[in-house]
Amino acid sequence: MPDGRTGGSARAFELLEPLVRAATVRVHAAPGGYDSAGTGPTWGSGFFIAPGWVLTCAHVIGEGGAGVRLAGREVGIGFFPGGDTTTSGTVAGRVECVLPERLEERRPGRRALWDLPDLALVRVLSPVTHACVWLTDRARPRLDEAAYFGCTEELGIREITGRTTRLRGLAGGGAAIRLGDEDEIEAGMSGGPVVDLTRGEVIGVVKARRHTGGGGLAVSVAQLRTLPMAATGQTGLYRRVMQAHDLYHYDRHLSDLDSRRTWTDVHDLLADGEADAYGGRGRLTPGERTTLCGLLAELPPPGSSEAVRELAEQARGEEPDGTLPAPLSWRDGLGLLHDPPGAGGEAAAMLRYATGVSVADHREPPAPGTDEELWDWVRTTAERLWRPLRRELAERHERGLADRERRRRQAAGHAALGHARRAQGLPAGPSVLLEAWAHGWEDVYDWRVSVLAGPARPGRVTPVAAGVRATLAGLPEALRAPLAEGFRRCDTHEAAALLEVAVAPELFGLAVDEWAVSGGLPVGVQRPVVFRHPEGTGSAAAGARWARVQAGPLLDQRADCSRGRPRSPSPGWLQGLPDTAVPVLCRDPAAEPTLGALHSVRDAGYGVTVCRRPPADPTASCAPFHRGLREEFAEAGRGTVLPQRLQALRQRAHGADPDAYWAAGLALVWEDPDRSLPEDEPLQGDL
Repeated sequence: MPDGRTGGSARAFELLEPLVRAATVRVHAAPGGYDSAGTGPTWGSGFFIAPGWVLTCAHVIGEGGAGVRLAGREVGIGFFPGGDTTTSGTVAGRVECVLPERLEERRPGRRALWDLPDLALVRVLSPVTHACVWLTDRARPRLDEAAYFGCTEELGIREITGRTTRLRGLAGGGAAIRLGDEDEIEAGMSGGPVVDLTRGEVIGVVKARRHTGGGGLAVSVAQLRTLPMAATGQTGLYRRVMQAHDLYHYDRHLSDLDSRRTWTDVHDLLADGEADAYGGRGRLTPGERTTLCGLLAELPPPGSSEAVRELAEQARGEEPDGTLPAPLSWRDGLGLLHDPPGAGGEAAAMLRYATGVSVADHREPPAPGTDEELWDWVRTTAERLWRPLRRELAERHERGLADRERRRRQAAGHAALGHARRAQGLPAGPSVLLEAWAHGWEDVYDWRVSVLAGPARPGRVTPVAAGVRATLAGLPEALRAPLAEGFRRCDTHEAAALLEVAVAPELFGLAVDEWAVSGGLPVGVQRPVVFRHPEGTGSAAAGARWARVQAGPLLDQRADCSRGRPRSPSPGWLQGLPDTAVPVLCRDPAAEPTLGALHSVRDAGYGVTVCRRPPADPTASCAPFHRGLREEFAEAGRGTVLPQRLQALRQRAHGADPDAYWAAGLALVWEDPDRSLPEDEPLQGDL
């Protein structure tokens, strides 16, 4: 064991080491290849996070062949059920996905650092009995003493090695953790677990060591939340894996068939000397926390990230940190409740949260009795806490049941009338807002990505990320991660969230709909995308015109051309059009007369406008575009459904439907008065 540990960390290491070693694996070539006996070179390490699932680094998977595709690749997993190399086995695994996804196309050169988060999730291809680690629920680790583990090989002897260190800080915007230089990270330890010795939970994955000495980098396990989102109506990979993780530890905690220590047992021992300002009532016991995670895992996953955040905010008494990765599972919500303000501490906040989950609208019907079982546990656990809290929880539960029943009756009534989803228009929930501002007279832009809460909470804006001085060509790459995080926060089980792009009219030709953020598909194929004027519409009659267009019938009106020849619409002509007219512009938004026409259309109070990027061939006729749009308006009937119908057109074109090619570059300007934009602009840098 390395020197320099404190007494507390030495004891924690001694308690945790057998559990971590039993879950740590060796990654190597797939069985059946040249390494059929599992004795070939070690590529790196990994560890079981749930039954049948191994987490490692993407660069470990890429070690065995630079030209081989990472996702879908088969690898060998050497595991050690007894925690030592005297009892070992080998099983085949398949790489389910790598993070970030762009590593498939932009793989670094030899000995170069791979892009963060540099993670790979491997599915084991046959059932094996193995141990799993306990993953932290915190999105941001505490900088305390830690230990890292991995498979090392010296003089032909393989072993699982553990070393202690002190965490030195965060890197990569919180995606990575700096490991101290107390000891050297040996070859083969990449992909191994990093364990917080104070709390007894895995917080990171060993990524790299310094060339000049000890220490290195680890990836925060919270980056697992950036796994690709599921298709509408499906449970995402992250939620499935974390559900299996929690049920594994819950089952181990309840079982009396095995006398070996569990992670919950060790958490109990680590908590013996931990101070509690509330006399033992400020935190859940380790057994209570494991049970709560298991009961939450037995429920259907939440319908959206915002549903988790809202319940956590109600339980915590203040809005959670908006800079943390989006909480995607019920368990992630518990991670937002550590060290809450006010009286009662974590235990009270977590019981409030669990009460809210027990009466929540689940994305699908829970198994019979599971929500009642969660509430029964809350009520029983609260008996050791304050009496006022027990009364508060009972009132929350009763009120929540009544609210849920009322929502169900309303939904049933709407479904009977055929209006279950706001007349099949955009969902009323949150949307992702992308703003970009020209940086003075230079051809660079400041940008910001936020979450708009939507009509239910008008004016509420939650920042996601911001940046400065990006070129137009560099915007897609700069915005890839922030947009993906925004989508994770806003997408629901039923629908992909709307993307609103608030930019000056000359940028309405920005090809945002063609950007690939996640899943390899263009954004405009995955979700509705609309443009907005940063200053909104300029007419007092805009609200009435908006309502008429939403109801239809729609009338398309060419605004910047006449029989293919450019023209500039006059204010009087625009004011005299019918209230259901939608101005259509077919020329370059960044050039006249279309740029001026866009300003005139806005000033006249038109909240719905259609424009497009100019085709590659400047001699191409605009007649197919206008003809196709007229037919689309006739079939749509009303403006309410336009964002989804234009998304469907992009899907058809992406699927090589020649009848939809006319819609290439199409953009919808959508000034929804129920979705107010923030009024402030980001500060520019020094000129």
